[in-house]
Amino acid sequence: MLAHIFAIKYLHNMEARRDVFQAIADPTRRQIIGMVAQQPLNLNTIAEKFQVSRQAVSLHVKILKECGLISVKQQGRERLCEAKLAGLNEVSLWIEQYRMFWENKLDGLESYLAKIQKKRKYAKGKN
Repeated sequence: MLAHIFAIKYLHNMEARRDVFQAIADPTRRQIIGMVAQQPLNLNTIAEKFQVSRQAVSLHVKILKECGLISVKQQGRERLCEAKLAGLNEVSLWIEQYRMFWENKLDGLESYLAKIQKKRKYAKGKN
C-alpha cells in the first residue's frame, strides 16, 4: 500500500515534464515496452507480470501512452496495449551522437597506437 501511494505521488510530480527519456528511465516501463513489443497485451496480463498493484502498472502505462510509446485501445471490456516504437527514434538519434563521438576517439587512439608501434619497430631496426 505504501509503495502504491509513493508511486502515485512520484508519478504525479513527474507528469508535467514527460518525454521519451523519462519513459524509458524506469525499468518497469522498459519491461512493459518489451512485453507489448512482442505482442499486444491487455492491462491485466501486463499487471500479472509485476509485483506491484494494477493501479501502479496503469500509471506506468499512462506515462508510456502520453510519451507515444504505446497505444491503448478499448476492445470490449479490455484495454489492449500495443507498442509504438517509432517514439524511440529520438533516443536512438541522441545515442548515435555519442556513439560517433566515442568511435572517433577510439579511431584516434588506434592511429596513435599504430604510430607508436611503427616508431618502436623503426627504433629496433636501428639497433
